[in-house]
Amino acid sequence: MSSEVILDLVKTSAAKKILFLPHAVRQMSRPDRLITTKDIRHVIEHGEVIEDYPEDTRGHSCLISCIKGDRPLHVVCSPKKDYLAIVSTRA
Repeated sequence: MSSEVILDLVKTSAAKKILFLPHAVRQMSRPDRLITTKDIRHVIEHGEVIEDYPEDTRGHSCLISCIKGDRPLHVVCSPKKDYLAIVSTRA
């Protein structure tokens, strides 16, 4: 699957609902990261797929990267039919 196709699936799923898995919430809340849900939405809208994981045990997922201000942000997510699962984050 091309990076454009998986990114379209991510955006379509995110438009329905975004579900933050516990690991992602822990990573977002770390004092050295403090990543907001607005930051995650920015990555989804403006980022690019840098890795694709079609065989992920959680289902097809990908790593999206984006710069917001002077800060690099990374999101691992898995598009589902009714929602986008945010698996992990890093700043």
